[in-house]
Amino acid sequence: MPFRAKNRALSVVLAAAGTAALGLGTAAPARATAEPMNYVALGDSYSAGSGVLPLDPAASPLCFRTTRNYPRLLAARTGANLTDVTCGAAKTEHFTQAQYPGVAPQFDALASDTDLVTLTIGGNDNNTFISAILACGTLGALTAGQGSPCKDTYGSSFSDDIAEKTYPAIRTALNQIRARSPKAEVAILGYPWILPERAVPGCFLKMPVAKGDVPYLHQLQTDLNAAVEKAAGEAGATFVDMAEVSKGHDACSPRGTRWIEPLLFGTNVVPVHPNAAGEAAMAGQAAAVLNLD
Repeated sequence: MPFRAKNRALSVVLAAAGTAALGLGTAAPARATAEPMNYVALGDSYSAGSGVLPLDPAASPLCFRTTRNYPRLLAARTGANLTDVTCGAAKTEHFTQAQYPGVAPQFDALASDTDLVTLTIGGNDNNTFISAILACGTLGALTAGQGSPCKDTYGSSFSDDIAEKTYPAIRTALNQIRARSPKAEVAILGYPWILPERAVPGCFLKMPVAKGDVPYLHQLQTDLNAAVEKAAGEAGATFVDMAEVSKGHDACSPRGTRWIEPLLFGTNVVPVHPNAAGEAAMAGQAAAVLNLD
């Protein structure tokens, strides 16, 4: 559904000046002016842009939030009043609980007059991303990149957690956002591809995942994005799909093309996360889906 920018307290003043006796004409109407959107950015490291420098001095250093994340870019192109409470490693529980000392629950930023809310969330619930990447990377190194040791060891356990735990948690969070900010357009972004559909030559040195586990991890991310999309549909939120636009920009792609930095030999402070180009791409896709341009 296209996003309609909300013009609160919009007024057009038509002033009739002078008198008929003096023969003065009617004054030209004053220009209508719209107040900027109130925009709240929630979410995890993909929203915070963790790994991209420089860091946001207004954020806790523990959040690794950059001044170049997609919420900042969206706010810049729309002129919105941004409240950015994104934080690296955030889980859905940190919407209602403090993540670190001095880092308030993210939902504290929501208000009844919030116009736009964006978020990326779910990858850290049940430690899905961290556990899968580390487990598959370790097993891939032990087998010198052969076979599918991660799939053989963990089977459907990661995807089962997404279906049974992550999906309902995201749906609940989106419903809570709606309750706190009933007038807001709520947009949740999917995660851009970390790995391609199948192993490509030379990628093992950057992403030490066995050949048979590359499609396994790709499917895991497919399952996560599908859960995010399903939760969005049920909660009446807009899903910003990053799957198609991020093809060919995964961590196995060359420097300058990739949007996700690899585990090894990357340029980000935090590996396996979007670089500046990735954050810009997420901003661009959100703007297109929400009709903000």
